Amino acid sequence: GGTQRLPRLIGIRAAVPLMAEGKRLPVADALKAGIVHAVVPADQLIDQARAWILAGGEALQPWDRKGFRLPGGDLTHPGLQEFMSVVIAKVHERTAGNYPAPLNILSCVYEGTGSPIDAGLDIESRYFGVTAATVQAENLIRSGFLALNDARKLKARPKDVPKAEFRKVGVLGAGLMGSGIAHACASAGLETVLLDREQALAERGKAHAEKLLGREVERGRLDADGSAAVLARITPTADYATLAGCELVIEAVFEQREIKAEATRRTAEATGPDVLFGSNTSTLPITGLAEHWPRPDNFIGLHFFSPVHRMALVEVIRGRQTSDACLAQALDFVARIGKTPVVVNDSRGFFTSRVFTTYFEEGMALLAEGVAPALIENAGRQTGMPLGPLAVADEVALDLLHKVITQTRADLGNAYTAPASAPVIELFVEKLGRVGKKAGKGFYDYADGQRRLWPGLAEQFPVAATQPDVAAVKQRLLHIQALEAMRCLDQGVVGSTTDADVASLLGWGFPPWTGGVLSYVDTVGLDRFVAECESLAAHAGDRFAPPDSLRKLAGSGRSLRDAR
Repeated sequence: GGTQRLPRLIGIRAAVPLMAEGKRLPVADALKAGIVHAVVPADQLIDQARAWILAGGEALQPWDRKGFRLPGGDLTHPGLQEFMSVVIAKVHERTAGNYPAPLNILSCVYEGTGSPIDAGLDIESRYFGVTAATVQAENLIRSGFLALNDARKLKARPKDVPKAEFRKVGVLGAGLMGSGIAHACASAGLETVLLDREQALAERGKAHAEKLLGREVERGRLDADGSAAVLARITPTADYATLAGCELVIEAVFEQREIKAEATRRTAEATGPDVLFGSNTSTLPITGLAEHWPRPDNFIGLHFFSPVHRMALVEVIRGRQTSDACLAQALDFVARIGKTPVVVNDSRGFFTSRVFTTYFEEGMALLAEGVAPALIENAGRQTGMPLGPLAVADEVALDLLHKVITQTRADLGNAYTAPASAPVIELFVEKLGRVGKKAGKGFYDYADGQRRLWPGLAEQFPVAATQPDVAAVKQRLLHIQALEAMRCLDQGVVGSTTDADVASLLGWGFPPWTGGVLSYVDTVGLDRFVAECESLAAHAGDRFAPPDSLRKLAGSGRSLRDAR
């Protein structure tokens, strides 16, 4: 009854933003708005309720009173009609038509508030039934609620391993990632050693954690004493000996094999071999990194996402020698710090980096083909991705992508196949010196807090006379991710469609309305998806060729989710 009761309680103008945008209000604001009538301490609730009854408290709602009128007027008022038109436009802009619920909420308000409340509730019931039966609702409930809850319950945890208790952890590397991990650990009550090659760098990392805590205090999520207690649990140091006594050490140093190997060896000298060791690498195979730890069975990947304080996922990567005990303890740690784990097997790029990379690589491939940059970016956002692919590439940093390409080429030798984005990345890094947001210039120019597409793109990549429609660009940007995720499933990198969906929703913001990167295949329709991929492969390249596993399922009448 919310779409009918709330407007009648506080007025259409105040109620609509709360419903259409899913806004949450602090209790004090809800009281001020008139959504609740009183706020009392929990231990006084019964006494206050009894006093209200004895004072003649009346349960009659405002809309049940004779002569009731909507606060602020109804939709016959020109000002409110204009207000609703603006809200509808904003909802279209925000959802790009991917989510039916916000528009159906507005329809309930529009059609129901001009009638008696019983009729309004009937209208709401019909719209609710229609909304609940949509594929988007099914996807959001299955993947965005049930599957997430299963992941948080550690259903992938080996059952016969005693629960691990953590009191002290170490974090190697005090950059943004390392300091973010240290903040998460200390916030969970763990004594945290934050180590870098110089004391000043470690202190700077702690200062970043202090800044994060300051924001929590400003927002009322933490008081000053709580913030001070968390900060006191972080010990910045350049001395590996300080790691003694840690149950777990997490390496978050520069993404270079030699640097990681040195940090791993020095940690083993300080802690001994029985400590759990986790690497935060996002691309380098865990099995190779584990060779530098005395007990490879006690080595695991713990891939956090940036910014750590906002991103819920930790990708837990099992190397070839990682033991069940190590995996179980790692999952216990992830749960202890309030994150959601997804377990994957070792592979170059693992699951998240490997699949997510295809999004911005495809954006660069489209750019090289002469597709207008604004079309690429708008299409990306209209799919429901948080940013367009070129903006994402700038955020990741083009010089980092260049290093990954160089390292992969060296590792694979003749087996290496360059992605379609490689020439674009090489041009921007080697010739143009535009390496991304951190340098203030990449595909975008960054000045005065603004992000604008670089005008020079037109000279480097002339826009073709004939442009694809936005639906075709959206298709390429989403299909390519689903195809790579399917290859990961076939290769055993990810264990199930559910794990793939959860990792994609939490790891890089794959559009939630799809249910996740592999539920997207079923949302499109498996037969249709395969046919579209075959068409794309014919004119855009073999990277769109559907794997045999999908071809075999096509025409079977089964969904990918049911089959895998």
